[in-house]
Amino acid sequence: MIVFLLAATLLVSGCGSEKKGDPAAGRRDRLVPVSVSPVLQKTIPLEVSGIGNAEAYSSVPVKSRIGGELKKIHFREGQEVRQGDLIFTIDPQPYEAALKQALANLARSAALAKKAEEDLKRYQDLIRKEYISREQFDQAQANAEALAAALKADQAAVENARLNLSYCSIHAPLSGVTGSLLFHQGAQIKANDDKAMVTINRVQPIYVSFSVPESFLPDIKKFAARGPLPVRVSVDNGTTFSEEGLLTFIDNTVDLTTGTIRLKGTFDNRNKALWPGQFLRVALTLSSQPDAIVIPSQAIQTGIQGQYVFVATAEQKAEARPITVGRNLEGLTVIEKGLKPGEQVVTDGQFQLAPGSKLQIKQAVNPAGEPRP
Repeated sequence: MIVFLLAATLLVSGCGSEKKGDPAAGRRDRLVPVSVSPVLQKTIPLEVSGIGNAEAYSSVPVKSRIGGELKKIHFREGQEVRQGDLIFTIDPQPYEAALKQALANLARSAALAKKAEEDLKRYQDLIRKEYISREQFDQAQANAEALAAALKADQAAVENARLNLSYCSIHAPLSGVTGSLLFHQGAQIKANDDKAMVTINRVQPIYVSFSVPESFLPDIKKFAARGPLPVRVSVDNGTTFSEEGLLTFIDNTVDLTTGTIRLKGTFDNRNKALWPGQFLRVALTLSSQPDAIVIPSQAIQTGIQGQYVFVATAEQKAEARPITVGRNLEGLTVIEKGLKPGEQVVTDGQFQLAPGSKLQIKQAVNPAGEPRP
C-alpha cells in the first residue's frame, strides 16, 4: 500500500513539472502574426512644439464720432468688407441743418467784417486830417479786429459742421471680416460709446500665437538670428495647414507664472483656413538633424530593463533589442542607439512575442505607421 502511494505521488509530481515549464516555450514554437516596418535613416527637423491659437492681424472696433439715429447698415454680419467701404449711415438731417446755420452765421460775419474794414480805412484818412479823435479811431480799429476774429470763428464752425456731417457716413477703417452687430437700424447711437457698433478683424495675413518653455529660448534666439524660422500648424484631428508661416515675434518677457515665452508666427492665410480664436497645434522648426535613425513610435515597448523593440531577424524570429530613444516627431521616434538602417521592427503583435518567437509577417508598414503597398 505504501509503495502504491509513493508511485502515485511521483506520477503527479512529474505531471506538475511539465506544466510549470518555460511559459514562453509555447509562444516560441507557434507562428505569431505581426506587422513590421523598416528602420530608416533620414533628415529629421529639430522642432519645438506647443499649443496656440490664431489671432487677427489687426482688430478695430468701429464707433461713431457723433450721436444720432442709425439710419442704415450697408453690410451683413460676418461679411467681408474692404477699407473705405460705407458700412453705417447716421441720420444726417440735424447735421445738415447745423451746417446751414453755420454758413448763415459765416455770411453775416463776413458782411460785418467787410463793413468794419471799410470804416477803418475811412477813419485812417480822418485821423490824419484830425477830423476825429484818437479814441474814435481806436474804437473803429477794435471793432474791425473783433469782427475779423468772429469771422474766423464762424469759418471754424462751418468746418466743424461739415466734419460732423461727414461723420454721418461711417466707412470701414480696414479690410477684414465683420463681427456681430451690437446696434441695429433705428437705434440711437452715442458719440464714442463704450460699445462698438461692430468689430472688424483682418485675417489676411493672420497671427498664430503660442508659448513654449523658456528653456528653448536660447536656441530659438540663436537660430532666429540666422534667418526666418518656419512655423507649421495643425488642428486636433491631425490635419496640417497647407501653408507654412514664419516666426515674426518673440515676446520681450518670460511669463513668470508659467515659465514660458510667447511667440507669434505670421501666415498669409490665402484660403482663410485659419480663423481668429482657433486653437492649433504649432511646430516651430529650428534646424534639422541629418541621417537620423527613425522607427514608428508604436514599435517601442517598455520593460523592467528599459525601452526595447522586437527586431525581425533574417530567420523570421523575434529578437528583443534594447534601445536608446531620442525625440518624437509626428508618429516617429529617433533612435540614438540600438538599431541600424534596413532592419525590420515589429509594429503590431508585440504582446504575443517572446525572444525567439517565430514570426508570420502579415503586413509591412511604412515608418509613419501606414500599410506599405
